[in-house]
Amino acid sequence: MGLTNNDIFKKLRVAHKLRDDDIVKICSLVDFKVTKSELGAIFRNENHPKYMECGDQILRNFLNGLVIHLRGPMPAKKDKPSGNKQV
Repeated sequence: MGLTNNDIFKKLRVAHKLRDDDIVKICSLVDFKVTKSELGAIFRNENHPKYMECGDQILRNFLNGLVIHLRGPMPAKKDKPSGNKQV
């Protein structure tokens, strides 16, 4: 069986040495709200009664926030010069 979203999330958390507070802040960079209790449920063992599967939306928003956290926000796009094209 392949990796689940929970496995990927756990591995990223360990690799980047992130705490629950850090993950909440990273998700807030993309205007996505997640609570510490939700994170606790995601990071639990699969056999635990309070275990929660990590959905695609949570992982996607975390990854987008992680990009901003590591690289910084995207710079504003410059307007393309409107003018004469030379042929």
